[in-house]
Parts: sequence; structure tokens; C-alpha cells
Amino acid sequence: MRAGIVIISLIAGLAMSLPVSAAEDNGTQGSRAAPADAAKDATKKEPAPPPSVTVIGARDALGILGREVRSPANENMGRIVDVIVNREGTVRAAVIDFGGFLGVGSRKIVVDWSALHFGRVANKSDSITLELTKEQVTAAPEYKQDAPVIVLGAAGRLQPWDFDK
Repeated sequence: MRAGIVIISLIAGLAMSLPVSAAEDNGTQGSRAAPADAAKDATKKEPAPPPSVTVIGARDALGILGREVRSPANENMGRIVDVIVNREGTVRAAVIDFGGFLGVGSRKIVVDWSALHFGRVANKSDSITLELTKEQVTAAPEYKQDAPVIVLGAAGRLQPWDFDK
């Protein structure tokens, strides 16, 4: 029911945003346009097609920023605070705020995207599982913005980034 209302609202909004033709805008000229107006119409670009619309069900996609991350042994590993993508827009890694209490003493580390598992993520209170131990995460170098990113990956899965592109 909710998805139907969203789709109808989007279609109505797109229909109202379509441009009005010059003949309808003037009202009095009808199909007889002045030569100057005809030249303007000939150089006018076609309007861009409306954007495509995809409806994603609430159970199919959830936001991950701020989501708790836990180890396979159910240890608290921190929270996801950012996502790192490459130049093509492919997600490569997640930044996790690890350790500390209320932001004091915490540090950010970067883990490979393939080391995260989202199988139990059904609602906002569920956590994401990280395929690393607490010791591995504790030993990881800290993430610093505008510095080379060191990505901690699950054993044998990490592929190097190609910086020459």
C-alpha cells in the first residue's frame, strides 16, 4: 500500500514538472508562431527524459552508517562511520570507529568490504559481522584522512588498488 502511494506521488510529480509548449503558453497564437519564435523553437533542446524510479522494499536495503559491527565471537568491534569507494564508484572498504567510550580514546580503522557480512541485518538494531578478530583490528593502523589508506582484509581476499588509473 505504501509503495503504491510513493509510486503515484512520483508519477504525479514528474508529470507536473514537464515543460509547457510555446503554443499553450501564449494561448492566442495557436500554431502560428512569429518567425523569431520559430527560430527559438528550432534551437531549443529537447527536455531531458525523466529519471528512472526504482522502489526498494524496506527489508531489501538498509543504511549502514552508524551500524554496530561485531566479530564472529560476538565482540563489539565498533561502528561504521564511512564507506570508501574507488574512482569507478565501487565500494572497496568501510571505516570503523573502533574502541574508546563516547568518542574518547577511539580510533578509526579501514576494513575491506568483503570482510563484512550483512546476513543478519533485518532491522536497525541488528549488527554487521566482521570476519576479523579483535586482536587483528586492535593491531591495525589508524585511518587518517588525506593519507594513504591501509585496508585490513580477511585472509587471502584483499586485492591491491590500482593507483595508476
